[in-house]
Amino acid sequence: MRQAIEEGFIHDVLRNYITYQMFFQLTKKIEGDPDVNKKKAAIAIARFVTLHPYNLAQKTEVIVEHFRQVTMKKIGGKAKAMVVTASREHVVRYKQEFDRYLKEKNYRDIKALVAFSGIVLLDGIPPEYSEAGMNGFGEKELPEKFASSEYQILLVAEKYQTGFDQPLLHTMYVDKKLDGVYAVQCLSRLNRTCPGKEDIFVLDFVNKREDILVSFQPYYEQTQLETTSDPNKLYDLKVKIDSFQIIHQPDVDAFCQVFFKNKELHNKSEHARLNALVDVAVERFKAIEKEELKEDFDNTLGVFVRFYAFLAQIMPFSDIELEKYYAYSRYLLKKLPGRGPGERYKLDDEVALEYYRLQKMTEGKIELTKDTDSKIKPVSEAGTRKDKEEYALLSEIIRLLNDRFGTDFTEADKLFFDQIEEETVFHG
Repeated sequence: MRQAIEEGFIHDVLRNYITYQMFFQLTKKIEGDPDVNKKKAAIAIARFVTLHPYNLAQKTEVIVEHFRQVTMKKIGGKAKAMVVTASREHVVRYKQEFDRYLKEKNYRDIKALVAFSGIVLLDGIPPEYSEAGMNGFGEKELPEKFASSEYQILLVAEKYQTGFDQPLLHTMYVDKKLDGVYAVQCLSRLNRTCPGKEDIFVLDFVNKREDILVSFQPYYEQTQLETTSDPNKLYDLKVKIDSFQIIHQPDVDAFCQVFFKNKELHNKSEHARLNALVDVAVERFKAIEKEELKEDFDNTLGVFVRFYAFLAQIMPFSDIELEKYYAYSRYLLKKLPGRGPGERYKLDDEVALEYYRLQKMTEGKIELTKDTDSKIKPVSEAGTRKDKEEYALLSEIIRLLNDRFGTDFTEADKLFFDQIEEETVFHG
């Protein structure tokens, strides 16, 4: 990375890096004080805050105004931006807020596109949202459309965060936790050079500068592994997964015949076929009576998928059957009960956002250090069992989150309940 930057082959994506921090205070809306799963409740509350209409409105204003004041003038007026979000639902709600804000301000020189896979139901309620439906054209057309002068901003969830090559991409707005090689891959969407592209820019709402530095440092000079990764561990994990008799080889073969025929885009009948071939494994998983066995399978499958993805980046694989098994496992992992939107733990009616502040924290270059001998820590097969579940009162979890994410709020940071209700109704 260092040599490529110094010789002008790529841009330094950490050269202009601004971080923001979200401070908030929650309040309990219900009279009771239920005992809830600590980890699941914390995740649910974090999701509630990040999807809150007021939070999205504040961040959208920062993004649009920064784009107009800084990015729009770059690369001879051709510069484009990407907004990296945490989920498909975030993309849909961001797009709704973008459209509302642009209309309110009468900004006619900015248009946003979305990129996400599948169908999204907000809170499980129709209508259904899809990439093609929201953009008004097919998925295959998106790269060409985004390259045109008609569109300036791309809102993404997973899709196009890696492997997307658009030299006019100048600015990235990050609203998602990034770490390790994924942080490098995602932010490196900006590093392509083109005539007139003199700099690039990152505005990050979530990650701290020191965490991004830790992610990038091992790749700055010679990249080495901290310890040797043993590919044979993949086969050990596969043997353990097979012992549950949930994944059957004929299903894997039939799945991959469809999946690899046209990996970028499948028609509706092929989508249905892929889902059916994975659903049979989901049903076998559901039939397991002991919860500890379900947890063991779920976690072992997760480790296999992560470990394979990691090793595939650093060494070539010639085992086609293992690649097929990985492709099937990755889709199965997403569909296991407890991972899908329908099983998501929610606390939207139990808590309310009382105070909120979005504050710029730092600005400037993140300096990578020369000659640090930083090494990448490989993925391990350890830790395949879940941590023991802990429970606490909802009021206690809210107190802990308020202590962690609070600050010295003023009256200007207070959200009045009529304002909250208006925002919620408007965006609903």
